[in-house]
This record gives sequence, C-alpha cells and structure tokens, in this order.
Amino acid sequence: MPEFTLRTLADQLVNGLVIGNIYALIAIGLALIFGVANLINFAHGSVYMIGAYMGWVCVTWLGWPLGPTFIVVAVACAALGVLIERFGLRRLQSEARIAPLLATIGISFALDQLVQLIFSPNPQSFPSPLPATRVMLGGVSIGALDVLIAAITVTSAAMLFAFLRFTRLGWALRATAQDREAAQQMGVDVNAIQALTFAVAAVLGGIGGVMIGMYFTSVYPTMSYGAMLKGFAANLLGGLGSVPGAVIGGLLLGLIETFGVALLGSTYRNLFTFVILIGVLVLRPTGLFGARRAMPPEPLTGTFVANSRPVRVPRFVAIGGLAAAVLLPFISSNPYLLQIFTNAWLFAMLALSITLVTGTAGQMSLGQAGFLAIGGYASALLAMRLGWPLELSLLAGAAIAAALGTLLTWPVFRLRSQYVALATLGIGEVINQVILNWEGLTNGVLGLSNIPPLSLFGLPIIETAPIYWFALAMLVVAALFQWRLMQSHLGRTWRAMREDEVAARAFGVSLNRYKALAFIAGGFIAGLSGAFTAHMYSYINNETFAATTSILGLTMVILGGMGNMSGAVVGAIALTALPELFRPLADARYLIYGIVLLLLVRFRPQGLLGTV
Repeated sequence: MPEFTLRTLADQLVNGLVIGNIYALIAIGLALIFGVANLINFAHGSVYMIGAYMGWVCVTWLGWPLGPTFIVVAVACAALGVLIERFGLRRLQSEARIAPLLATIGISFALDQLVQLIFSPNPQSFPSPLPATRVMLGGVSIGALDVLIAAITVTSAAMLFAFLRFTRLGWALRATAQDREAAQQMGVDVNAIQALTFAVAAVLGGIGGVMIGMYFTSVYPTMSYGAMLKGFAANLLGGLGSVPGAVIGGLLLGLIETFGVALLGSTYRNLFTFVILIGVLVLRPTGLFGARRAMPPEPLTGTFVANSRPVRVPRFVAIGGLAAAVLLPFISSNPYLLQIFTNAWLFAMLALSITLVTGTAGQMSLGQAGFLAIGGYASALLAMRLGWPLELSLLAGAAIAAALGTLLTWPVFRLRSQYVALATLGIGEVINQVILNWEGLTNGVLGLSNIPPLSLFGLPIIETAPIYWFALAMLVVAALFQWRLMQSHLGRTWRAMREDEVAARAFGVSLNRYKALAFIAGGFIAGLSGAFTAHMYSYINNETFAATTSILGLTMVILGGMGNMSGAVVGAIALTALPELFRPLADARYLIYGIVLLLLVRFRPQGLLGTV
C-alpha cells in the first residue's frame, strides 16, 4: 500500500475534486432529464463523447482556442439533444417507461458506432492548449486546467440555478418536473420545455466531454459508456432527479475514485463506480438528497406488452425448421456458414435466458452477459486446473453461473422499474471488473488460453460440423427445459408477477422467491452458452462477454417478441446470420443493431412474432 504524506493527500484531494466537477456536469444533465421526462437517458454518455470529439477536432485539426471551441461544442450538442428528444423520444411519451429507455439505448449504440466509423476505434491524442505549468498554493499543486474545470462547473451550476430560480422558462421547467399534466393545464408547452431540458443537459455533457478529453489527454468512442455509468452513479448517490444532489454526488464519486485508485491502482477505477451504484440502489435508492417516495407500483416490462395477438408457430413448422437445422451440414459443408449458425445457436440461448427473466418474469436485466462470463470462466478453470471432464465442466459452469449470478442479483429483487435495469447493468460490470482484477484466478487482462477443446465422452470435437450439432443440441435441450417451465404453474406465476406485482403479492406469491427462480433458470441457460463458448474458442478474457453482448441479446428478444421463445430464436438468427450477408457493412454492425432497436421500439414493440 503506498505511503501518503500530507502533500500527496492534498494533491489527491485536488485531483478528486477536479474529476468530481466533471462527473457533476454529466450528472446534472441526467438529473434534469429524469426530473422532467422521468427517463434514464442512456444516450447522454454518447452526447458527452461526441462533445469530446468535437472539441478535439476544433483544437487539434482547426487550431481554434478554447473559447470558440466551447461555443461550437455547446451549440452542436444542444442541437443534438433537441434532435434526440424530438425524433427519438417524443412519440414514445405515452408508451410504457421501458420504451423510451430502450430507445435511448438504441440511439447510444448508433451514435457510438457512427463516431467509430468516422474517426476509427483508436484513441486520439488530445493535448490541452493551456499552459502545463503548475503553481504551489499552500503545498498543493494546481494547474491551469484544474482551475478552468472548477470555474466552468461552478459557473454552469450558478447559471443553471439562476435560470431555474429567476426566469419564466426556469419556472416552467420546474413546474413540468413537479407535475407534467398540471403544468400543461396552466398553459406550459411541456414538449418545448422537454426539448429545452435535453438541450441544456446535452450542453453540460458535451462541455464535460471536452474537459475530460483534455484532462486525460485522449478521446475514444467507447468513453461514452464509462461516463454514462459514472453519471448515473453520481446522480443516484445524490438523489435521482436532484440537481444539488447531482453536484454533491459527482464530487463524492470523484473523491472516492481518486483515493481508491491511489490505494489500489488504476485498474480498480471503474469498480468503485459500479459498487457505489449498486450499493446506493440497494441501501438507499432515493439517494442522499432524494425524497423518500414509494417506488413505482408496476414493473418496467409489464405494460410493454402490446395489444396484438402473438404468432403461434405450428408444430409442423417448428419440427421442419429443426430438421432443416440438423440437415444443414449435409446441404453445405462451408465452415464459415456453419460457424455463423453455431454462433446463432449460442446467442439464441442467451436470448432465451433474457426472454425468461425480462419477457416472462418482468425483471429488466441489462447484465445478462455476466452470467455468460461466470459460466465461461468457471467451466474453463474446472477443466484446466482440476482436470474435470468437459461434460461435467459445462454443467458445473452453468450451475455456478446460476447460483453465483442469482446471489449477486438478490439485492436487486427489492427494486422496481428503471432501478432494476440500472442495478443489473452495474452487476454485470462488477463481474467484468472482478475478472479483470482477480489476476490470480482469471489471469487478468491476459485472459485464459489453452482451454481444453470440446469433447464428448472422451472423443474430441474439433470439426466444424460436430461443433455445430453439439451447439444445436444444447439449444434444443435448453428450449425444451424452458418450454416446460413456461407451461407449468411456475410460468403462469412469473407472467402474473410481470403484469402486476401488487396483485400477485395479494394472492400470496412470494415475489423474491419467484424472481430468484427466474434468474436461476435464465442464468443456467446463459451460463451453459458461456461455458460452451469458452471451450469452442479455447480462449476468453474480460472483453469476450462485454456489456454490449447483453444489449445485443435484449435486441434479439425485442425483435422476436418479449416472452416469446420462438421469437428469441428467430431474433438470434436474424441478428447473427443476416449481417453476415452484408460483409462490406460488417464495421457498421452495431450501428445497424442500434437502428433496428430504435425502429422496433417505435413501430413494432411487440416484435416479429408478438409478445406472449
């Protein structure tokens, strides 16, 4: 553990406050949007990232000073915020809360990929145009950038306070945040106010992106995801929707993160954010300054069931499709084609697990990739270090994923609505960070290599066709297992819980027990898919099952139809196999996924086969 002197403590305090100021700017934007639109905006991190890139272009390509750069970034980000609200979210105001939430995820996917296509995924150096000299004040080292960041945050907060307190538009915004319908009856144009809110939030986020780019001297497309989570954590810490709470939460998060990194190392930086996020959600979901109000009574997914009749797949069609899948290696021996469909079967298992947890039981899970990771690492370690046979390793890996994943998710069961989505997202990231930092077990960033390949009863399975059949057989068994659960009393109870938790509890349903059963069953299926993937590739690391995998699985479920098992398989095939038909567009795959998710939420929320 490093030794702290009074000077290093003071320096870390300054660094923490500087970073905390930037987190506060991001959190204020999220708080404004949540207060007015009752929405957790996942696209806010992408706006922050785009602001950082615009600042980088102005400073390094055009050679502009900081003043005009900030003006351009503010105007462009404000326009982007208005566009997101006007064309991405406004028509979803009357829909269930999950609809705009999913739309912001789709917008975030599309914006991140668009920037990556334009500027490449590589980090870009962002040198600060300010003097690099630092001055000593009372034994503390302070640079020009530190002063600028603090000045911008304090000025922004003061201007926002004055705007909300002393202007008619500010009063209208506060009235809309308190009671949207009452404000509308009093003549407030709530749509214009909501657009204004998105514009102000986007300006704050974009300027925060420029400053963080200069502070860490680089910008990169994936910086949006981490910033978004830090903004959520700061916002939750202070109280979701509270602007003063967002400022305090941002400063606290910056201090905790800075001192934590000084004690344990930079690889633990994000772990603090996710632990804070989950801890606040579990212990005090309303945050330090939030009002102690009751959680929304309905689950997030319940009212997302659209008024449509689900498409019932006739039994002969299902049997015919399965026969065609079994015969595919005899029709075509192309290893590339078989590998694509093998991946489709593995993604279909992930989609089945999500449709069970989210579509059937009504628990919005954005961290299902964590179950894949636990299953993959558990099976690989059992086979590599204990010499277990592959069949036993696969089953044990899936069982460990179900048990450990459900245990980690257990504190979330008392949450509802959008809080469940945030908490599961954080849990998925905590699993990823533990894998990254527990080097003695997982080999850290280097990952596990030379994982024993697939085999069955001692016979190695290394050819493409047998691997394809093995994956297909696992999918069929998992689907039959889930179908039996859905037809049972347990499945009907899950659906009742999804529709109305209060009514289900009134009829004696133990909510926590049935939520746990849903996560156990879904976690086992997802863990089996992760374990198979580890042995199929003989290598995994912490990025093999990234957070984008969870979002991709959710997109497959929405495409097929929530709670619809056939839809989950159809969605997995469509989003795995069809993009391969357009190989020149392979780099734009996540852009396509984002647009598909956005269009589905807007025009066909029930999916291709309808919601069950």
